[in-house]
Amino acid sequence: MLIDEAARAELLALSNSEAMRNDGAHVAANRHNPLLVDGEVSADRVMEFLTQYNDCLNHPIKPSRPFIETNMKL
Repeated sequence: MLIDEAARAELLALSNSEAMRNDGAHVAANRHNPLLVDGEVSADRVMEFLTQYNDCLNHPIKPSRPFIETNMKL
């Protein structure tokens, strides 16, 4: 997608704006990842998210089956 010269000039002016840079730094500093707890991914939160996402998609829950392996190689 090509932009016209007026839009290009506006983008260049915004990129030089100190207020825009400060706003971007503020947004980056205040990001929140709901899956992290103390800087580490929480398995409980991941499973809760996946369960709710699956409910949203309305997929049936797969029945669990035992994991039995007789020939395990590393």
